Amino acid sequence: MEHIDYQRVAEAIEYLSDNFKQQPDLNDVAKQVHLSPQHFQRIFSEWAGVSPKKFMQFLSIEHLRTSIYDTQNLEQAADLVGLSTPSRVYDLFVNIEGVTPNEYKNFGKNLIIYYGFHQTIFGECLIANTERGICYLAFIDENNRQTEFNRFEKKWHLAQRIFDNSLTQNLVNQIFSKNKTEKINLFLQGTNFQLKVWEALLKIPSGAVTTYQKIAESIENPNATRAVGTAIGNNPIAYLIPCHRVIRKEGLVGEYHWGSTRKKAILGKEFSSINKL
Repeated sequence: MEHIDYQRVAEAIEYLSDNFKQQPDLNDVAKQVHLSPQHFQRIFSEWAGVSPKKFMQFLSIEHLRTSIYDTQNLEQAADLVGLSTPSRVYDLFVNIEGVTPNEYKNFGKNLIIYYGFHQTIFGECLIANTERGICYLAFIDENNRQTEFNRFEKKWHLAQRIFDNSLTQNLVNQIFSKNKTEKINLFLQGTNFQLKVWEALLKIPSGAVTTYQKIAESIENPNATRAVGTAIGNNPIAYLIPCHRVIRKEGLVGEYHWGSTRKKAILGKEFSSINKL
C-alpha cells in the first residue's frame, strides 16, 4: 500500500523543503496535501518510518554537510553506518556485468529484453530485463514517461523488446523489498569510464552520502569531477546504482535525473531506516 500515498508524500516533502526555515507545523503541511492532520501524520509516518519533522531534519543542509565531511572516504562512510566494508551490502546484493565492445556497438542486437511498468514506494517505474540481468530501471511520471521510454529504446534499439508485466513484477518486488536476499544482476551498456563510476556508486552504503569529488578520487581520477557528474547523470539503473547518494559538497541535495523531490524521498527514507537500527 505504500506506493498509493507516494504522491502526497512527495508533495509534502517538496512543501517542507521550500518552507523548512519557517518550521511549518503538522496542520500547515496537511493542508497543503488536502488531508486531515491525523490522516497525514499516519500515512507519512507509515511511509517514511518517522515523523515529517524528523524526516526533514535528515535532509537538512546541516545533516548532509556533516555526513559528507565526517567521512573522508567511502571506507569511513561504511564504518559510519556499521558495515565492515563499503561494498559489503551490494557485494551480496548487486552484481554488474558490462556489455562487450562488440555488444556496445550493436545496441543489443540479438538480445531479448522484457520490460514492464510498475508502482513502487517511490512512484511508478519502467524496468527492463535480459537473461543476463536488469538493463534499465527508471522512475516515471506523466511528464517524463515517453521520454524515458524513448531513452530505453534508443539505448537498446536493435534488441527485441517484449512487454511482460508479469515477468518484471517479480523483479520489482525483489528490488524494493525490505528484506533483500537474492542477488540481482545488472547488464550495463556504457563506456569503461562510466562503468567505473557506476561501480564506485555501488560502494556508497545506504544511510551515507558522498560528493562528486570523492567519487572521482575513488576511481583514481581526481580531476575528472565534471566527467563523473556526467556519468552519474547517465546512470541507466535508478535506485540500484545509488546515484541519489551523491550530493553537492555544500551539503545541498542537488539535481537528480528522476527529480530532486524523489531524490529527497529516497535519501530521507534510507536515513530513517538506518537510524532505526
